[in-house]
Amino acid sequence: MEPLERLLNLVGMLLETQTPLTFEQIRAALEPYRHQNPDSAKRMFERDKDVLREYGVPLELVDLDAWGGEQGYVIPKDRYYLPDISFTPEELGALLVAAQNGGQDPAAEQGMRKLLYGAEGGVLASLAGGPLASGSDARGTLVQSAAEAARGHRRIRFGYRTSQGRESERDVDIFALVFRGGHWYLVGDDHERDDLRAFRLSRVVTDIEDAGEGSEPPDDFHAADHVAAGPWAAAAGELAIVVFAPKVAWWAAGTLAGAETGSTREDGWIEVSVPFADEEALASLLLQFGPDALAESPPSLRDTIVRRLEAARG
Repeated sequence: MEPLERLLNLVGMLLETQTPLTFEQIRAALEPYRHQNPDSAKRMFERDKDVLREYGVPLELVDLDAWGGEQGYVIPKDRYYLPDISFTPEELGALLVAAQNGGQDPAAEQGMRKLLYGAEGGVLASLAGGPLASGSDARGTLVQSAAEAARGHRRIRFGYRTSQGRESERDVDIFALVFRGGHWYLVGDDHERDDLRAFRLSRVVTDIEDAGEGSEPPDDFHAADHVAAGPWAAAAGELAIVVFAPKVAWWAAGTLAGAETGSTREDGWIEVSVPFADEEALASLLLQFGPDALAESPPSLRDTIVRRLEAARG
C-alpha cells in the first residue's frame, strides 16, 4: 500500500470512529501496520502522525478513562471540516455588487461565485438574470425562472426525472435556489410528500409552471440544511448502489457520507448504498478503489465510469 493511501485510510478511520482508538486497535485494523513487527509499526505510525499534523490534520490523543491509564487517537470532525461561510445581508449585497461588475476579471468573478455559493442558506434568488445566473448543469432560462419563483415564494409545477430515470410531475412551494457541489437545487415544500425536499435543476425535464401564490418557509428554515454539502452528498433521493470487495468495504462505508452497508453476497462482496449529488465526483471516488468497487446503479453512474476508463486508456 502506498504511503498516501495509508494516510487516507488512517484519516478516514479516525474521523468515523465513535470512540478514540488505541494504537493496538489501529494496528489491528489497518493492514500496513499489522504486517510490521510492533516496534516497526509504532515507528511508522509516529511518522504518519507527524505528517498529518504538519498538514494541519487535528489528530488528538485523549484519555480513555478518568485516570488516564489508557489513551486513544481521534480526529474531531468539528475541527477537521470547514464550517459553512456565513454573511450578513449587507455583506451579501456588497459581494453581489462586486460580482455583477466583475465581468472583465474572470478570476475575481470566480472568487465571488465561491463566496456567494457558500453563503448562509445559499439563497441566490436575487442573482436571476445576472452574470452568475447560469449553473454548471442547467439551462440559463431555467435558472432564471427558478430564481424568480424562489424570490416570490411561488407555487410551481415541473416534470422531474430521478437518477433512476423515473419521471413524474412535482408540485412545490419553492423557498430557495441553492448552488452546491457544482449543481443548482430547488428547495421547497413538496405537496405530494408533504415534506421539504431538494430537486436538482438539471433533472427538471419541463419548463417551470407558475401555479400561484405559495406558502412561506418555516421560521427556522435554512436552505443549505436540505442540500447536504460534499461532492457525493444526497439530494432529492438520489442513491447509488456500489458493491465493494471485503477488504475495502468497511473503509468505504465509513468514509462516504450517508453510506449504509447492505447485504453480503456469496463471494463476500458487500453492497453499500451511497447518497450522492454529483455523479462525476462519485465516479472519481469509486475509480480510486480500482477493481475493488463495482457500481451497480444508477446506469448513468456505470456509464460515467466506463467513459472515464475508456478515455484514460485511449
